[in-house]
Amino acid sequence: MVPAIYFHPEAYTTSGPKLMGRNAAGESFLRGFLRHSKAQELWVQVQHRDHAQHFANTAQALGRKEPVRVVDKTTLGGLAGAGMVYFPGPGIGEHALHRAAYGHGAWSLCGITHTTSSATAMDALATLVTSPVQPWDAVICTSSAVKDNVLRLVQAQVDYLKDRLGITQVVLPQLPVIPLGIHTQDFAFTQAQKIAARAAISADEHALVVLFMGRLSFHAKAHPLAMYQALEAAARASAKTVILIECGWHANEPIAKAFTEAANSACPSVKVVTLDGRREDDRLTAWASADVFCSLSDNIQETFGITPIEAMATGLPVVVSDWDGYKDTVRDGVDGFRIPTLMPQAGLGGDLALRHALEIDTYDMYCGYSCSLVAVDVRAAAAAFTKLFYSAELRRQMGDAGRQRAQQAYDWATIIPQYEALWSQLNAARLDQSPNLASLAFPWPARMDPLHAFASYPTQVLTPQTAMVMIDASVNEAMARVDTYRKLLMVDFAKLVLPTEAEIRSVLEVAASRQRSAADLVATIERDRQAFVLRSLAWLVKLNVLAVSSS
Repeated sequence: MVPAIYFHPEAYTTSGPKLMGRNAAGESFLRGFLRHSKAQELWVQVQHRDHAQHFANTAQALGRKEPVRVVDKTTLGGLAGAGMVYFPGPGIGEHALHRAAYGHGAWSLCGITHTTSSATAMDALATLVTSPVQPWDAVICTSSAVKDNVLRLVQAQVDYLKDRLGITQVVLPQLPVIPLGIHTQDFAFTQAQKIAARAAISADEHALVVLFMGRLSFHAKAHPLAMYQALEAAARASAKTVILIECGWHANEPIAKAFTEAANSACPSVKVVTLDGRREDDRLTAWASADVFCSLSDNIQETFGITPIEAMATGLPVVVSDWDGYKDTVRDGVDGFRIPTLMPQAGLGGDLALRHALEIDTYDMYCGYSCSLVAVDVRAAAAAFTKLFYSAELRRQMGDAGRQRAQQAYDWATIIPQYEALWSQLNAARLDQSPNLASLAFPWPARMDPLHAFASYPTQVLTPQTAMVMIDASVNEAMARVDTYRKLLMVDFAKLVLPTEAEIRSVLEVAASRQRSAADLVATIERDRQAFVLRSLAWLVKLNVLAVSSS
């Protein structure tokens, strides 16, 4: 088994104008895979051939010298040679349908969760229940919290189908929990870099710099009001000069103004510096100048949260919300502080889901309305900041603990082997279990053979027993007419499904003697081409070169 990477450049780059978490995660994964994978050859599945060259260039730049084996839509069955395909999203149900034509056991599929609150992601997860995924497939859940979310969604779909159709059997992919990784060496800064970074934001040696790194969106990432209030309280309690760096990007000018307005109102004692998180220089300045990291995420679109781990790798103590993936990654009281969160009980948000489902509310508004009902404990956050502001030793201890944890548990050098172990386990299950899987005549019902789906349309169906005769008096005369017709655009456009000149001549030479069955007409054709040429006999009838015998 050699893993093939499903590659589309957009999913693996942070250079686009709209930087999202999945882009950063994809870019980081690809770099980690190419650096740490033990694969002896590289396979890539692409939608367009030029994407394969993009992948090959990336691999070469990272020191991989193996040739890249490319599979696209026209050669999809070639994935059986790899045995496993990794997709940068959860929607493997669609790809399971694509695989069906080659056999459900031809290769394994592995996806991964990013945001699971969008309609696209939720539909993709619900579809797992009815698509032909297998036990040798998997969707990696990046945190325990998101796995619980996936299980709740899938179970709701199962319950619906049990009630609606009385289903008794459910086949699902595996749902292992494997965290995202980072390149910890990217977050090591020299003392000179730190001094220069602090100078760039006008922070003297006594100022305490708190960093928020991420998309600056109060409705779809992290509402900043709790952070502002907590920092104001801690700044006043400690009498320290506090600088807050918000390193990210605003979607538009009104959102940018909303952040400024809220900061001026809630934390007037705190100097706020805004840096562009899409620019590498600004990101480096932010990381190198900070004393404390903060991310009080309160949004359902978050599933893992990579920035606290990056902060830990930098050696920063972290103050994060006790929310989603942060629960797995940050040890409260060790690497920093996890601040309690509050959300209303289940059953009180059905109207939010319905408004989004009916497209009354956009996805952004759905996330915004939901996060408006999630509270982060401001007093606990203020107390955490105050402790860290008072004690340089506590900041050092927590920073050292976090750095060690990031290096040992979250570097791609540790995570990629977990991926490869999973892929090997999936491959072993596939080889062991798939031979016992019953095959269906139509494994993709909505995309069945049109010659079956529309079998009631014609007067007669061409079968191997159909008796046929040649219209022309000689094979050469018939071949001349075929050659003339094939030059017509309205005929030549279908050349992909038409027989070769040699195959046509072979058929006509058999037909020239007398009335023959369709099976007889293709008997001299190479065995692996006989079915192809058999159906093409209908095309020869279309050209009036052959005819169905009435006797």
